[in-house]
Amino acid sequence: MSARSQAETRMWQLARQYTGQVGYQRGQKIAGLNANPPVIDCSGWVAFLHLEVLALRYVDNIWSERIIREIEARGSPILSGTALDASTLPRGATIGLNEGNFDWQKNHPRPRGINHIVQLIHRPADDAPFVSESYGGNPAGIRLSPLAEWFESWQPIIHSGNAWAVDPFTPG
Repeated sequence: MSARSQAETRMWQLARQYTGQVGYQRGQKIAGLNANPPVIDCSGWVAFLHLEVLALRYVDNIWSERIIREIEARGSPILSGTALDASTLPRGATIGLNEGNFDWQKNHPRPRGINHIVQLIHRPADDAPFVSESYGGNPAGIRLSPLAEWFESWQPIIHSGNAWAVDPFTPG
């Protein structure tokens, strides 16, 4: 099994382990997985997956926009607007979204306004694509959705040019 396949399998295992077991709390990073009950926000969850699977390290106080910028700075091409659809996503893409402007996001610079982030993963048994994310909606917490279903629910934001995809597997 290639290193990439091993990494993808491990990412799937982590997503399955934590989905439905960890709640959502804005501003809570990796340390929140050790809380009782465990909680984490979207950027904390993606940073955890990247650290555990790809050994990518981000500063402790990481946020969605910064993760996308750091992966882009490592040499990953970035897709957005009409170039971004389910068929053009890099395998294992990290996707940042701008859901709108909120008071709480003023704490960090966000040139693109990215305030939510998700990770594309594949189920090893059949290679089906899924999105893993921590989100405050219903259900709140870490959740796992088939890519087509997730993509359809986020279409308005994606097609308005408010989504950006990068490849964290890009060597840097």
